[in-house]
Amino acid sequence: MLARRRHVYFAMMGTCITLFVLAWGVVRIWSVPVAVGMCVVAMVIPPVAAMVANRRGPDDRWWDDPSGDPKSDEWWDELDGKKRPR
Repeated sequence: MLARRRHVYFAMMGTCITLFVLAWGVVRIWSVPVAVGMCVVAMVIPPVAAMVANRRGPDDRWWDDPSGDPKSDEWWDELDGKKRPR
């Protein structure tokens, strides 16, 4: 899942850069409004790409990962019912 999200992220960001370069390197010669429109579309892509890259799938169990603090982990395990209280 992580590799697929990473590939989608880089594809979206590559599309964003391509739109900017084409808009101001090529398309502006024929139509400035179309070039501006391409830049507006390219401006929306990075936030969407960040959301796609940071989305968690059903197999990602990030909430169960230990924090590294034994006291805190013990407390959360007790709240989650994983361990019996002392």
